[in-house]
Amino acid sequence: MTFDTLINRTGTHSVKWDKMESMFGVSPTDGLAMWVADMDFQPPSCVQQALHKMLAHGIYGYFGDDAAYLEAIRWWMQIRHDWAVDPRHVFTTHGLVNGTSLCIDAFTQPGDGIVLTTPVYHAFARVIKAAGRNVVECQLAIEDGLQKMDFAAWDAQMTGSETMFILCSPHNPGGRVWTPEELQGVADFCKRHDLILISDEIHHDLVLPGHKHIPMATLQGVEDRLVMMTATTKTFNIAGAHTGNVIIADPDLRQRFNDTMMKMGVSPNSFGMHMATAAYSPEGATWVDDLTAYLDRNRCTFDAGINAIPGLKSAPLQATYLSWVDFAGTGMAPAEFIARVEKGARIAANHGTAFGKGGESFLRFNIAMPHSQIEQAVLRLTEAFKDLQ
Repeated sequence: MTFDTLINRTGTHSVKWDKMESMFGVSPTDGLAMWVADMDFQPPSCVQQALHKMLAHGIYGYFGDDAAYLEAIRWWMQIRHDWAVDPRHVFTTHGLVNGTSLCIDAFTQPGDGIVLTTPVYHAFARVIKAAGRNVVECQLAIEDGLQKMDFAAWDAQMTGSETMFILCSPHNPGGRVWTPEELQGVADFCKRHDLILISDEIHHDLVLPGHKHIPMATLQGVEDRLVMMTATTKTFNIAGAHTGNVIIADPDLRQRFNDTMMKMGVSPNSFGMHMATAAYSPEGATWVDDLTAYLDRNRCTFDAGINAIPGLKSAPLQATYLSWVDFAGTGMAPAEFIARVEKGARIAANHGTAFGKGGESFLRFNIAMPHSQIEQAVLRLTEAFKDLQ
């Protein structure tokens, strides 16, 4: 099985393929699903083998003895990210949206402001609002097509009611890999305003050639307010396992989070634990290297096609598989360029407004699919906007 293999996911309870007609009016029969952030690739064989072993055993009881799981995390973070993780600092959650929600409950109060750097992953705002907290949108600036931190503008926005900052690193959407200087700027901002810093680094393995992810935990002087969040789910395309990690070095923050976990009765999903343990391995590492090279090829093809269409511009993608395309240059209202993409090109892509301020003229395209489908997407979009040529 290679990344080029076309896999029919319709009728498999896939949100990405089975819900796109009701959500976007794009039929899975002749449409392309380029919205939900999962990949149309099978995970590495080591993950499949772990599931086969469970199936052969035939009993699916509660998961116990997480020593191998924690060691796999420790090994992966050290080898892949130069980050020394103490296994005693790791909590396992039902994915990182769940982890975010638990952090909000553990470290903030109703009515508190929580800072997001928008446009950003839409689930953050959803869980903040559902918890009775206030979303504080600190909009990213754009310089030469790249998202940039604007700390001076953000300082002026703070009212004193804010208690938490949620960082998306690498950033979704836009694919920025933040520099050490930018990360230090975030740490300093959180210190100035006494904010708990949640660093969601779920895309940290999906960094394209020429770029390097820096874990926030490797910075000095921020550990007293830092909560790290990581997962195997995006890296290895096992999002349905709903398994993520919240990693907290500070003992006070760790106790507060532990108390919330106990209150909520959160315990791990055994399937996810076995899959993650298998994924964080030398075989998994080789697969990720092959994956990122393939994604970079897709990026090159997609960007070349998009940027050849007058009025369209894709953000320079440094990480993730989520291309952030600006339609502002067309002069079209969102309703028109969305209709051309959905009805003309028969492509389902995320609407930029879902990601908050700064996303109004954008659509987000998932390029984690066989290269032949990327080529097809480019042809369809070129045809849908051919009057601009």
